[in-house]
Amino acid sequence: METRHTISATFARRQPLISIRPISAEETYALRQAVLWPNKPLSYVQLPDDLVGQHFGAFVSNNHDDNDNDNRNDNRDGSDGSDGSNSSSNSKQQNSEELVSIISLFDDGSGAARFRKFATAQLWQGKGVGSALLSYTIEAAARNGATSIWCDARQSALGFYQRFGMSGEGEVFFKGEVPYLRMSRALP
Repeated sequence: METRHTISATFARRQPLISIRPISAEETYALRQAVLWPNKPLSYVQLPDDLVGQHFGAFVSNNHDDNDNDNRNDNRDGSDGSDGSNSSSNSKQQNSEELVSIISLFDDGSGAARFRKFATAQLWQGKGVGSALLSYTIEAAARNGATSIWCDARQSALGFYQRFGMSGEGEVFFKGEVPYLRMSRALP
Protein backbone atom coordinates (compact mmCIF):
# COMPACT_ATOMS: atom_id res chain seq x y z
CA MET A 1 0.00 0.00 0.00
CA GLU A 2 1.44 3.32 -1.06
CA THR A 3 1.75 5.96 1.64
CA ARG A 4 1.38 9.49 0.34
CA HIS A 5 2.01 12.67 2.26
CA THR A 6 0.85 15.86 0.58
CA ILE A 7 1.58 19.43 1.59
CA SER A 8 1.07 22.73 -0.12
CA ALA A 9 3.64 25.46 0.01
CA THR A 10 4.08 28.86 -1.59
CA PHE A 11 6.83 29.27 -4.16
CA ALA A 12 7.28 32.66 -5.81
CA ARG A 13 4.06 33.27 -7.77
CA ARG A 14 2.72 29.72 -7.61
CA GLN A 15 1.40 27.26 -5.10
CA PRO A 16 2.45 23.81 -6.30
CA LEU A 17 1.27 20.65 -4.67
CA ILE A 18 4.10 18.65 -3.10
CA SER A 19 3.58 14.93 -2.76
CA ILE A 20 5.93 12.73 -0.73
CA ARG A 21 5.83 8.97 -1.19
CA PRO A 22 7.98 5.84 -1.28
CA ILE A 23 9.97 5.30 -4.47
CA SER A 24 12.43 2.67 -5.69
CA ALA A 25 16.18 2.97 -5.20
CA GLU A 26 16.57 3.24 -8.98
CA GLU A 27 14.35 6.33 -9.02
CA THR A 28 16.82 8.12 -6.72
CA TYR A 29 19.96 7.59 -8.78
CA ALA A 30 19.69 10.39 -11.37
CA LEU A 31 18.98 13.08 -8.77
CA ARG A 32 21.61 11.68 -6.38
CA GLN A 33 24.23 12.00 -9.07
CA ALA A 34 23.10 15.38 -10.46
CA VAL A 35 23.08 17.07 -7.06
CA LEU A 36 25.61 15.24 -4.88
CA TRP A 37 28.32 13.93 -7.18
CA PRO A 38 27.81 15.32 -10.70
CA ASN A 39 31.38 14.54 -11.74
CA LYS A 40 31.21 10.88 -10.73
CA PRO A 41 29.70 7.94 -12.63
CA LEU A 42 26.18 6.85 -11.75
CA SER A 43 27.56 3.74 -10.03
CA TYR A 44 29.23 6.02 -7.46
CA VAL A 45 25.85 6.99 -5.97
CA GLN A 46 24.47 3.46 -5.82
CA LEU A 47 24.71 1.88 -2.37
CA PRO A 48 25.12 -1.83 -1.59
CA ASP A 49 22.29 -1.50 0.96
CA ASP A 50 19.85 0.20 -1.44
CA LEU A 51 17.82 -3.00 -1.74
CA VAL A 52 17.03 -3.02 2.00
CA GLY A 53 16.47 0.71 2.44
CA GLN A 54 13.35 2.81 2.26
CA HIS A 55 13.49 5.51 -0.39
CA PHE A 56 11.25 8.56 -0.46
CA GLY A 57 10.69 11.19 -3.10
CA ALA A 58 9.14 14.65 -3.08
CA PHE A 59 7.24 15.40 -6.26
CA VAL A 60 5.97 18.76 -7.44
CA SER A 61 2.77 18.80 -9.40
CA ASN A 62 2.93 20.36 -12.84
CA ASN A 63 -0.85 20.83 -12.97
CA HIS A 64 -1.95 24.38 -13.61
CA ASP A 65 -5.13 26.39 -13.77
CA ASP A 66 -6.37 27.64 -17.13
CA ASN A 67 -5.75 31.21 -15.93
CA ASP A 68 -2.07 30.50 -15.29
CA ASN A 69 -0.10 31.95 -18.19
CA ASP A 70 3.51 32.00 -16.99
CA ASN A 71 6.09 29.54 -18.27
CA ARG A 72 5.85 26.31 -16.25
CA ASN A 73 8.70 24.45 -17.92
CA ASP A 74 11.33 26.61 -16.19
CA ASN A 75 11.80 23.95 -13.48
CA ARG A 76 12.92 21.22 -15.85
CA ASP A 77 16.62 20.65 -15.58
CA GLY A 78 16.65 17.02 -16.66
CA SER A 79 17.86 15.86 -13.24
CA ASP A 80 14.78 13.71 -12.82
CA GLY A 81 16.03 11.50 -15.62
CA SER A 82 13.29 12.55 -18.03
CA ASP A 83 14.05 13.56 -21.56
CA GLY A 84 11.56 16.42 -21.43
CA SER A 85 9.66 14.94 -24.39
CA ASN A 86 6.29 15.66 -22.81
CA SER A 87 7.11 19.37 -22.60
CA SER A 88 5.65 21.59 -25.24
CA SER A 89 5.20 25.33 -25.32
CA ASN A 90 1.79 24.84 -26.99
CA SER A 91 0.36 22.11 -24.75
CA LYS A 92 -0.51 21.96 -21.08
CA GLN A 93 0.90 19.20 -18.90
CA GLN A 94 -1.93 17.34 -17.23
CA ASN A 95 -1.53 15.35 -14.02
CA SER A 96 2.24 15.20 -14.28
CA GLU A 97 4.74 15.37 -11.46
CA GLU A 98 8.44 16.13 -11.28
CA LEU A 99 10.69 14.35 -8.78
CA VAL A 100 12.63 17.19 -7.12
CA SER A 101 13.98 15.75 -3.86
CA ILE A 102 15.01 12.28 -2.68
CA ILE A 103 16.26 10.60 0.49
CA SER A 104 17.07 7.04 1.55
CA LEU A 105 16.46 5.62 5.04
CA PHE A 106 18.20 2.61 6.57
CA ASP A 107 17.92 0.69 9.85
CA ASP A 108 21.48 0.43 11.18
CA GLY A 109 20.64 -2.61 13.33
CA SER A 110 21.10 -0.90 16.71
CA GLY A 111 17.74 0.83 17.06
CA ALA A 112 18.97 3.83 15.11
CA ALA A 113 17.95 4.92 11.64
CA ARG A 114 20.36 6.46 9.16
CA PHE A 115 19.42 8.61 6.21
CA ARG A 116 21.70 8.93 3.22
CA LYS A 117 21.89 10.43 -0.25
CA PHE A 118 19.52 13.30 0.56
CA ALA A 119 19.35 15.57 -2.47
CA THR A 120 17.09 18.33 -3.78
CA ALA A 121 17.22 19.65 -7.33
CA GLN A 122 19.04 22.97 -7.38
CA LEU A 123 16.01 24.93 -8.62
CA TRP A 124 14.00 23.72 -5.63
CA GLN A 125 16.58 24.22 -2.88
CA GLY A 126 15.63 26.76 -0.23
CA LYS A 127 11.91 26.47 -1.01
CA GLY A 128 10.86 24.04 1.74
CA VAL A 129 10.72 20.87 -0.33
CA GLY A 130 13.79 19.29 1.27
CA SER A 131 12.60 20.34 4.74
CA ALA A 132 9.25 18.66 4.13
CA LEU A 133 10.98 15.51 2.91
CA LEU A 134 13.36 15.36 5.88
CA SER A 135 10.46 15.89 8.33
CA TYR A 136 8.58 13.05 6.65
CA THR A 137 11.67 10.81 6.87
CA ILE A 138 12.22 11.56 10.56
CA GLU A 139 8.57 10.67 11.21
CA ALA A 140 8.95 7.46 9.18
CA ALA A 141 12.01 6.45 11.22
CA ALA A 142 10.05 7.00 14.45
CA ARG A 143 7.08 5.00 13.09
CA ASN A 144 9.52 2.20 12.25
CA GLY A 145 10.57 2.09 15.90
CA ALA A 146 13.95 3.83 15.68
CA THR A 147 15.06 5.60 18.86
CA SER A 148 17.47 7.92 17.08
CA ILE A 149 18.38 9.08 13.59
CA TRP A 150 21.72 10.08 12.13
CA CYS A 151 23.51 11.05 8.95
CA ASP A 152 26.90 12.06 7.66
CA ALA A 153 26.24 15.70 6.79
CA ARG A 154 28.21 17.86 4.44
CA GLN A 155 29.81 20.61 6.48
CA SER A 156 28.13 23.21 4.25
CA ALA A 157 24.69 21.93 5.39
CA LEU A 158 25.20 21.69 9.17
CA GLY A 159 22.88 24.63 9.88
CA PHE A 160 20.08 22.96 7.93
CA TYR A 161 20.30 19.79 10.04
CA GLN A 162 20.56 21.78 13.28
CA ARG A 163 17.11 23.24 12.50
CA PHE A 164 15.81 19.66 12.84
CA GLY A 165 17.34 19.22 16.29
CA MET A 166 20.41 17.36 15.08
CA SER A 167 23.79 17.85 16.76
CA GLY A 168 27.29 17.15 15.54
CA GLU A 169 29.32 14.23 16.84
CA GLY A 170 33.04 13.60 16.62
CA GLU A 171 35.45 15.22 14.22
CA VAL A 172 35.11 16.45 10.66
CA PHE A 173 36.09 13.82 8.09
CA PHE A 174 36.35 13.84 4.32
CA LYS A 175 34.76 11.94 1.45
CA GLY A 176 37.00 12.90 -1.41
CA GLU A 177 37.57 16.60 -0.93
CA VAL A 178 34.20 17.23 0.75
CA PRO A 179 34.17 17.76 4.55
CA TYR A 180 31.50 15.93 6.57
CA LEU A 181 30.37 15.70 10.17
CA ARG A 182 28.17 13.02 11.73
CA MET A 183 24.88 14.52 12.96
CA SER A 184 22.24 12.81 15.10
CA ARG A 185 19.22 13.29 17.31
CA ALA A 186 16.98 11.24 19.55
CA LEU A 187 13.50 10.32 18.34
CA PRO A 188 10.37 10.42 20.50
